[in-house]
Amino acid sequence: MRSARRTAVRSTKSTTAYATATRGGGGRATAVREDLGREAAPRGALGRATAVREALGRATAVRGALRAVREALGRAVGSLADRVAALTRKRALDLALGSALLLLTAPALALATLVLAVRAPHGRGSVLLREARVGMGGRPFELRSLRTRRFRLDLLSRLPHVVRGDLSLVGPPPLRPDDPALSAPRTDPWRRELRPGLTGLAQVRARSGMPWDEPALLDAHYAEHHGTGLDLAILVRSARIHLRTELREARRGKARLSDTDHRPPGYSGVD
Repeated sequence: MRSARRTAVRSTKSTTAYATATRGGGGRATAVREDLGREAAPRGALGRATAVREALGRATAVRGALRAVREALGRAVGSLADRVAALTRKRALDLALGSALLLLTAPALALATLVLAVRAPHGRGSVLLREARVGMGGRPFELRSLRTRRFRLDLLSRLPHVVRGDLSLVGPPPLRPDDPALSAPRTDPWRRELRPGLTGLAQVRARSGMPWDEPALLDAHYAEHHGTGLDLAILVRSARIHLRTELREARRGKARLSDTDHRPPGYSGVD
């Protein structure tokens, strides 16, 4: 009996000791996990902070790119608006001044047309010279002008093209469809953005003989800097050049007339 009790007591103590040992091991494991968790917590917070900073950096970069795109679009829209406004002012000047000049020169043009028609042999031929030209946007049109250079009536007879919109008062010269400047691989884009003109910067400056006054350079300069003020200055200078040329031709004709020998044949001053 006593032996059985002692065996039971020992068994109970062993079970209690095992349970205590087991609880102690679980506590230590829990403590280890808590320690690891406390050590991992700062690292996790640091990782999250780094991720947040990276996300903020990417968002800032995206905002910068969007700002750059908006600024580029704003500049492009502003440049396009300025260009459209300049072309609108230019067209208004063409309509107003072109219509006034056409009304003023209509009698002279009608008289010149009548004279050319009368002088044409047996009515053959036309008083108008018809030529194929390329206008704004690459649109072809037929350029009509009187067959005369007297008083630059050939230019003035093109005023209906200005009113109609084929030409401008001031601009680069109208080119033929087969002109190399139009068929070149790198054609200047302004040739499609501007209407050709009756006169232009190249026409009033090309006679200077200076190397920087080449027609192509002058046309490109005008395309970049054209405006109402420059157009009016070119028109005034062009009118002065044509008037000076006509006066010079008139003086030459008078000089030739005064130098003519009107003495009868056989006349001698000795007699």
